[in-house]
Amino acid sequence: MTIAKPLPSYLVNRYHGWRATTYAENKSWHRRLAEDGQRPRFMVIACCDSRVDIPAVLGATTGDIFLHRNIANLIPPFEPDGEKHGTSAAIEYAVNFLKVAHIIIVAHSDCGGVKGCHDMCAGDAPEFEQKTSFIGRWLDILRPGYERVSTVEDRGARLTALEQQSVIVSLENLAKFPFVEKAMAEETLTLHGMWFDIGEGRLESYDSEMDSFYPV
Repeated sequence: MTIAKPLPSYLVNRYHGWRATTYAENKSWHRRLAEDGQRPRFMVIACCDSRVDIPAVLGATTGDIFLHRNIANLIPPFEPDGEKHGTSAAIEYAVNFLKVAHIIIVAHSDCGGVKGCHDMCAGDAPEFEQKTSFIGRWLDILRPGYERVSTVEDRGARLTALEQQSVIVSLENLAKFPFVEKAMAEETLTLHGMWFDIGEGRLESYDSEMDSFYPV
């Protein structure tokens, strides 16, 4: 069996177009990044959703953002138990080695991962309850958030509230990582939470003192 095949021709053509334009116009910057290494000021943890282009939304250029994506932009609890933790490893690298000044968690509207968590916790997605479901076990991280919003009567409002809980639960978990807690205490790192409305192009920021999101 052939494990990997050549890229589709349309992707190859897109690459050549990028190299002939964007790269050619910024060649010296790319070479400087290659020689000097990366020094991003921000780490962004976002959902895998293809509709959420965070670098574009934040006006970022190459080298600005250390970007990590996962299902529903979740951060697991600090549990160094020998298991493989891609998200936790990315956070450790960003804080301890890249010395980023900000970590921003970005959730979004119409999130399939959040909807999956909602349906699983409501008993409507038994496939995610299986121990063999990678998705289900990952979405267990958001169960505390579901419990907080489960009494919201309107389903649409409940899903939006759970999307925003994905930010809040993740911030709560992130703040308990010892090296994150230390950097925050030394005032070298600040944490932020955002929710992005795909259809409206609206970005909202989380205020932990008010426990609410507001338009930026």
